[in-house]
Amino acid sequence: MKSYRDNATSRLIRKIHFPKNENGRTLKISEYYAENVFDFKKALGIPESVKKEMQEISLTGKLLLKEHAEMIAHAVSEWALNKGATHFCHWFQPLTGNSAEKHDSFLNFIYKNGEILPLDKLTASQLLCGGPDASSFPSGGARSTFEARGYTVWDMSSPMFITEGINGKVLCIPTAFAAPNGAALDIKTPLLRSISKISDEATRFLNLIGFPEVKHVTVNSGAEQEYFLVDKAYYNLRPDLVMCGRTLFGSLTAKNQQLEDHYFGNVNDRVLAFMQELDYELYRLGIPSKTRHNEVAPGQFEMAPFYSEANLSSDQNQLVMVIIKKIAERHDFKALLHEKPFSKINGSGKHVNWSLSDDQGNNLLELNTDANYSNSNSISEDKSSKRFLALIAIIVEAVNRHAEVLRMSVASAGNDHRLGANEAPPSIISVFLGDTLSDIFKSIANGTTSHSKNGNVNNNHNGNGNRILNLGAKQLTQLLIDNTDRNRTSPFAFTGNRFEFRAVGSSAPIGFPLSILNAAVIDVLVDSNCFIENHLTKGFSVDDAIEALISRWFKNSEKVVFNGDGYSDEWKLEAARRGLPNLINSTEAIEVLSNECKTNFLIKHGIYRADELNTRYNVLMERYHMQLKIEFATLISMVNQHVLPSVINYKLKLSKFITSLDKIYDGDKSYQTDCDNLYVKSMLQKLNNKSQSLFSKTNKLNNLIKELSLSNNHSAHTNNAINNKEITSTLLPLSQEISLLCNDLEELVAAEHWYLPKYYDMLFLS
Repeated sequence: MKSYRDNATSRLIRKIHFPKNENGRTLKISEYYAENVFDFKKALGIPESVKKEMQEISLTGKLLLKEHAEMIAHAVSEWALNKGATHFCHWFQPLTGNSAEKHDSFLNFIYKNGEILPLDKLTASQLLCGGPDASSFPSGGARSTFEARGYTVWDMSSPMFITEGINGKVLCIPTAFAAPNGAALDIKTPLLRSISKISDEATRFLNLIGFPEVKHVTVNSGAEQEYFLVDKAYYNLRPDLVMCGRTLFGSLTAKNQQLEDHYFGNVNDRVLAFMQELDYELYRLGIPSKTRHNEVAPGQFEMAPFYSEANLSSDQNQLVMVIIKKIAERHDFKALLHEKPFSKINGSGKHVNWSLSDDQGNNLLELNTDANYSNSNSISEDKSSKRFLALIAIIVEAVNRHAEVLRMSVASAGNDHRLGANEAPPSIISVFLGDTLSDIFKSIANGTTSHSKNGNVNNNHNGNGNRILNLGAKQLTQLLIDNTDRNRTSPFAFTGNRFEFRAVGSSAPIGFPLSILNAAVIDVLVDSNCFIENHLTKGFSVDDAIEALISRWFKNSEKVVFNGDGYSDEWKLEAARRGLPNLINSTEAIEVLSNECKTNFLIKHGIYRADELNTRYNVLMERYHMQLKIEFATLISMVNQHVLPSVINYKLKLSKFITSLDKIYDGDKSYQTDCDNLYVKSMLQKLNNKSQSLFSKTNKLNNLIKELSLSNNHSAHTNNAINNKEITSTLLPLSQEISLLCNDLEELVAAEHWYLPKYYDMLFLS
């Protein structure tokens, strides 16, 4: 351990050389931003008419002309080859949760003048379609393992990009991944379906309520990314980190996060060097990283990007996770994206910000701050405010209807360690609106006057009626106060101009929960369109129809709105009284996918096929099962190969010490009350008791794992569901008891005899 600790604590800070211009000035971000990105909408050499046609195709699904595909293929291959790329790949997102790629050389051959000559070229067919072996990716029983064919299909809405290795570059083409029967075997395809459908229904809704100029609506997203950094010397000595991505046991240090001094604290030089190189590489790939900072727990950090279109945001977050790990290696770190790498300190999440915008440049979830609702029981005449309130009501109803499916979309073995703990949104899905919005909706629903609660420190107003934050110091600028506070305990919180889906785990691809959220909103938009049309047909005005719609949805969904402390025990009782579901663990949450009544809306609106939902049910169940089995096997191995040997060696040392005292005090009765002797014997007894209990429980866990046999009466996938319930109820609690015993022994065994890096090493000496 000493040599590894010396390595970890004496690392040189990696210095990189940022690009400079011909005058030696370091380039500004804007001067190299997206230099490794090819977007046909901006590329030189492609006629504007073709760009316009391609954009229309990506929005409408029209047939792509062969000559246009050839033009794009030629342009991108020339661009990539000039940048030094030797290979290209179809980059896709299978149900593993990771991205996948198979590299193909640009090398082709032509027959000319009787000779076969080499040629660097990307053909149109190579751009449009690939055929990777699909048999080794998770299919959830949708296909037999001998059925190997899969198709990757170019996603025109996501730009191509170049990744760099030490010895070469690769052009990556974002693609969907499907079986020959058209079943989606990836995360991207259902997300793209949901984006198209929500655009259609939201556009229709806006046209109905007085915005005929709108032709297209975009789903926007931005995923914050939390992660831990651990020195690789310590990482390599922890089999649980290598195998499971998290520590399966570890005694918490006396000082951890309780002083709250790490959050937004000064970033140490080594971590800052990593962050600076990370941002540089993200910018080159057109990923708009905006913020970086220390998070709450020691060793924990966060980056957050600007908003972008949801499909692009999903692709970029997949890249972010890969690049964080890649850059961490260059700085002799290991990046941990697991939701709970260390027990009893904050884990990591991925707050997914979500909003809608129209093709007129309007954020549809941004309130017109000039509107004043406090003295009215009806909707303002301002059209944008009317639109805003209607869409918020629709989204709240979507969460109310489909809370269980939304909870399912963030289910994983890793996220079980976060959801419901006092660090992350609870497993009860609720919506935070803030007092101002809640009062407005209540007034509309009840036909009463709104009296908004102002819980801010100062109630001063400017001439426009906006409230001012005045801190009483002349040196400080006076600020306008937001209408809503932020609620970090809410799983789905409105934050002023967007919703923040805070329950997504840090290692999760965001495309899956985004597709479910989009589908939930689509479901209510469809009903809302019918509602508005019926009211207009009956002679109601648009304002009256919208007011009736808002009243209907808010009355129906008011129970899911909660502005208080989502961590409190009182909320659990209140949520139960309201009838809100509380799916505590992933086994319960994933089971929702097998309930046709709860998932029918996904099929009804064409976001998923029935067989695709069954595939995902089986994949999620199997993944949960396999992840925990890997953890159990790793825990047993570490107990037998590390913990117990450490204890035995230390017990041997103590026994030798007692024996040496016996020889020194041979025949001396006073020795029986010697303090050293009593202390050592007491210590030895504690070690014996704890180690014996650990040995017994570890054997029990091992035997229970062996007893988890498949029944001949069920399929393997059915058995995963059955076994997962036993794992959750029996094996998981037993493994936690084993972890606590390991922690106790770590506290008792002398540091020189404990051969595993401790939390002290990993969190404070990196």
